[in-house]
Amino acid sequence: MSSTHLKFEWQAGYLGLTVSPSQIERVKNYVLNQEEHHRRQTFQQEYLEMLELSAIEYAERYMW
Repeated sequence: MSSTHLKFEWQAGYLGLTVSPSQIERVKNYVLNQEEHHRRQTFQQEYLEMLELSAIEYAERYMW
């Protein structure tokens, strides 16, 4: 293993959300334009927004 990969490890948590078949094209377009999207909203902001819109309880102190 090269020295640039010495700190590889699995993350402690994850989030999985479903995508309705009717929204697949919308999600594909979102992924393709994600770089532009994240110029306006950070990943952290978007992640918290998704949790809140999905009514998923979370403790932010454990997230980052």
